[in-house]
Amino acid sequence: MKSIKFIAPALILSLASFASVAATQVQSNQSTGLNEIGVISASNAGTLTELENALAQQAKAAGAKSFLITSATGNNKMHGTAIIYR
Repeated sequence: MKSIKFIAPALILSLASFASVAATQVQSNQSTGLNEIGVISASNAGTLTELENALAQQAKAAGAKSFLITSATGNNKMHGTAIIYR
């Protein structure tokens, strides 16, 4: 009986964490057949990883399940665009 008190909350928390996963980045060949829902952009990222994370967060906020980065430019402050898919 005591184990149920610990298992139930752990199960609920694990399901909640899966629901908050950001949109996933796809490659060009993987985007075939996906439903394009828009374009997003991000600026002022210090690194390419920061730019990818910013685009992933914007994609998630727009309700997208995946995104394809179409451009990335800059030296110290990076700017990029991506197509988002549902």
